[in-house]
Amino acid sequence: MERVKIDLEFIFRASPTILYKFITTPSCLIRWFCDEVDIQGDVFTFSWSGSEEVAKLIDDVEDDRVRFQWEDAESDKEFLEFRMRKSPVTNETILEITDYCDSDEVADQEQLWKSQITQLKSATGG
Repeated sequence: MERVKIDLEFIFRASPTILYKFITTPSCLIRWFCDEVDIQGDVFTFSWSGSEEVAKLIDDVEDDRVRFQWEDAESDKEFLEFRMRKSPVTNETILEITDYCDSDEVADQEQLWKSQITQLKSATGG
């Protein structure tokens, strides 16, 4: 199955600083992204319903972007990235997510992210 890159964009009232905290700290990650997370240096082990996925933090610029590479990724070019920026027009925070999935799973993956982001917005106050 062909792997494809998906790019999603979400608008938040929360600042990049708050979003960064929710993407990088265990106590915040479990509020919207996973059931459990263990961080050892730059290695994050995420758990969902007893299933674990391991990712290495490969880029981290505070309040700007965070990029992970999954241990079991099919290609070294695949990653999960969160980018945060302020809209110069509305002053809202724009969260951009880049992820990869099989070509026949794009709609499901986008729906999963929308659901996760709904939880993130609730946790961050919008």
